[in-house]
Amino acid sequence: MSAALWPVAARITALLDTANGTAEHETAMRVLKVVEEAGEASAAYIGLTGQNPRKGVTHTPRDVADELCDVIIAAAVALHAFSAAPPAVLDAKLHAAAQRLTTK
Repeated sequence: MSAALWPVAARITALLDTANGTAEHETAMRVLKVVEEAGEASAAYIGLTGQNPRKGVTHTPRDVADELCDVIIAAAVALHAFSAAPPAVLDAKLHAAAQRLTTK
């Protein structure tokens, strides 16, 4: 994971907190932003594979990668609303997921 992710996500979070507050509605909007970005990643993949015959191939692997990065950024920002230590939460989850793969 990029070393810059957490400091930048914290800065984005602070800017959003200042602009939009931290009420329940704002927290919900940040979670929904993750969903929106995931939808854009899905659309880019559909465009990459040409699954819409009317449109054909409209995206590149780079487009899909860019959209997936947007998902990661949005999730990192949203995670700040649910944890005082987002990097530690992700690190623990990442290691738990890896452990599950090696114990089967």
